[in-house]
Amino acid sequence: MAGKTQHKGEKSLWDIAIDLSAVPAYLEGEEANSASEEATLVFLGSQNSGKTSIALRLSDRDEQTKRTIALEYSYSRLNRGSKLSRDVIHMWELGGGTSLLKLLEIPINPSTILSLVIVLVVDLSQPEIMWVTLETLLQSLRSRVDLVLKEIGDVSLINTLQERAIARVGGEHRDRDMLNLFPTPLVIIGSKYDVFQDKFDSEKRKVICRTLRFIAHTNGAALHFCSTKIDGLMQRSRALLGTTAFSSATLKREETKDKKFLVDHNKPLIIPFGMDSLEFIGTPLLPGGDTSQVSARTPLELWKHSYTSYFPQEKSAAPVKQADPTSDATYDETVIDAMRRQREEELERYRKLAEKRAEDAGKQSGLHMLS
Repeated sequence: MAGKTQHKGEKSLWDIAIDLSAVPAYLEGEEANSASEEATLVFLGSQNSGKTSIALRLSDRDEQTKRTIALEYSYSRLNRGSKLSRDVIHMWELGGGTSLLKLLEIPINPSTILSLVIVLVVDLSQPEIMWVTLETLLQSLRSRVDLVLKEIGDVSLINTLQERAIARVGGEHRDRDMLNLFPTPLVIIGSKYDVFQDKFDSEKRKVICRTLRFIAHTNGAALHFCSTKIDGLMQRSRALLGTTAFSSATLKREETKDKKFLVDHNKPLIIPFGMDSLEFIGTPLLPGGDTSQVSARTPLELWKHSYTSYFPQEKSAAPVKQADPTSDATYDETVIDAMRRQREEELERYRKLAEKRAEDAGKQSGLHMLS
């Protein structure tokens, strides 16, 4: 049967498909609500602090967690409200605690800086490494972001990031001139809250909570406590990260003022961007109670002295050497593992041959000396 003749002016199926893929005219005013957005989240922090569990919950993936090897990438598509398209979250997770920070140059680069969100996870059950971990990670993050901005060299982009950072905490915030705002959205998550609340007495919980509040507030960060064993807290953390990821360009303090706000050290902290203040946080707690005897040049040094008086930091934050991941059954790859074993056997034969040659050469040298 002959195909139907297409009359002049009629649209083909291909033309109709192109029209349907475009934004309809009646949605022109809501193009931002229909277009797909992308965000880049970088998870880093203490080893075994629950970074992977938080990332999996954000992407709604029910998978068994495994140890992060170096830097791992995943992505997820999320539906938000009445949007017609699904947004994409690019998630990078840095393993190794503070030992692999050079790898930050991969996810933090000129192409991601405007959509970047940093998620810094600290283990509340290990206060003896908390300060040194936060200090090291924040310094490395700032250095990397500053280097990227210098590489871009775009004054308007730098101004845009500064305006967004001010908007997150509120342009009229009483502490604005005393804050060193992080250039991109920063979320600090205190993990293992269930262990934290049972492990420490009220005084020590107060020290930890106040210190984290000070660090978060002075960097313009949001602060949330969570636990993989408390579903409500995990859901709140997921909501916070999703909102931050896709509102980073427009998020303002006014938009968070009606959200839940908890600063009681006997409860899980929930502090959105710009909701805390130095007055609310109070002064650092010291065992002796007299801050005048402490030689500190900056408020940060005073808080460091206070915190480390209660929780002396381990001399090294370097991670304990971990088992070889090639022997972990989780990462089994039959073909690759067979090739690796073959190469290892060849290397072992070469090593033994080299040792034998060196031994023979030594004997020959000894004989020449005797003769």
